[in-house]
Amino acid sequence: MATNSNSEEFETLDPKDWKQSKALMHQMIEDAFDYIKNVRERKIWQEMPETVLNSFNTSLPKQPSDAKTVYKALQETVLPYPMGNIHPRFWAWYMGNGTISGVMGDFWASVLNPNLGGGNHAAHKVEEQVIDWIKEIVQFPKSAGGLMVSGGSMANYTALAVARNTKADYDIRKEGLKENNLVFYASKEIHSCNTKAIELLGLGTKGLKKIKVNNDYTINIDALKQQIKEDRDNGLQPICVIGTSGTVNTGAIDDLNAIAEICVKEKLWFHVDGAIGAIAMLSPKIKPLLKGIECADSIALDLHKWLHMPFEAGCVLIKDNNQHKNTFSLIPEYLAKNTRGIASGSDWFSEYGLQLSRRFRALKVWMSFKEHGSERFGRMITKNVEQAHYLGNLITKHNDLELLAPIGMDIVCFRYNPGKLHLEQLNAINKEIKLQIEERAVALPGYTTLNGIYCLRCAISSHRANTHDFDDFITNVRNIGNEILQNGILTP
Repeated sequence: MATNSNSEEFETLDPKDWKQSKALMHQMIEDAFDYIKNVRERKIWQEMPETVLNSFNTSLPKQPSDAKTVYKALQETVLPYPMGNIHPRFWAWYMGNGTISGVMGDFWASVLNPNLGGGNHAAHKVEEQVIDWIKEIVQFPKSAGGLMVSGGSMANYTALAVARNTKADYDIRKEGLKENNLVFYASKEIHSCNTKAIELLGLGTKGLKKIKVNNDYTINIDALKQQIKEDRDNGLQPICVIGTSGTVNTGAIDDLNAIAEICVKEKLWFHVDGAIGAIAMLSPKIKPLLKGIECADSIALDLHKWLHMPFEAGCVLIKDNNQHKNTFSLIPEYLAKNTRGIASGSDWFSEYGLQLSRRFRALKVWMSFKEHGSERFGRMITKNVEQAHYLGNLITKHNDLELLAPIGMDIVCFRYNPGKLHLEQLNAINKEIKLQIEERAVALPGYTTLNGIYCLRCAISSHRANTHDFDDFITNVRNIGNEILQNGILTP
């Protein structure tokens, strides 16, 4: 066979000049540290100009480019236009800031590049340990099942799949859905990912009964009991109640103890969507409000929220390990385990979820807990809760601002209300205030609608925020609101 004169046989994707590539990587690390350290000096968010937008419409690169050229493109077209969630004034969608230890964990996870589907290697043990730590936080037994997943959506889906299969009264994996009469329950404030999960589990939207809420946006326990009774009387099969430890709109925490009692009495699965609040078990201030979470059959957590892990980092815990494993385990011949070697080990993570190919998500959590300690994370959570109440106090001091819901953990819903405006005008002016706050790069507040009222919603989950940020934010909200009125965009 002729030798390839172009040496294609020996071509790899490794750098041709290791020294030069190493120098560029060192420069990227320097730049990355400065990018995070100096985050306050840059705009929290800005529109991308046409020239930048057009740069994303080019054809597939067919020939190589110099790595420095690629890095320059990153610096010019990506780094100046972030989502903003590493900034201390990002209070929109519920996201953490990230940490340097998390970055280091993700870096080494990419260097090692293991598949966490299974096998006998250190990364598998790291994930096992992280899951055990999270069990400890929420007071689950060490014997419980668990899995690192992409986030709260997949964590909730995984748990609800186990609930369905366990409570269906027949082998649903073998038989499929025989009759679509299984029913889940949750409050009207439940996160939409749970609705999606139940739809994907074959039960349709009708498979989730949304129960009315109290004035504090927690589930109405009496209404829940009545709905379960009515459904049983009508031949339906209630199987699960989803409690929420921190609703996405207002941060409300359902009465988890009361739900647990109902589930025991009615022989239902008790799941807690703890994507926002479950990790707040680390905070002495919030932990008492989460009483009853330890009674759950399953819990979904988001670690890239209040634990500040870089995306993606979620976790699902199932109290009965066998129920968890029985829902997902499928071992073909090419995944058969050995008693020795790299394919040894009794429990592979591929047996506890949908994915076989799984990123080493646990390393950043492992390194972060080891560096900071759980008590420090708890202090950061407590600080955010106190900041939410500080913001609430600022709002109540001004006659032209109005709190619209009880402050749930770290979420504040309010609006600008100068008086003498009807609902449509108030909704319009507050939408305009939010947009101008963004466009002026003051902050990134969130928004929602409660009982037809448009709210500015601040989910304060930043470990970098301070009280001055909220003082300045409120000053800008009031000034922009007054400008809109004075300019005649809206008139009383």
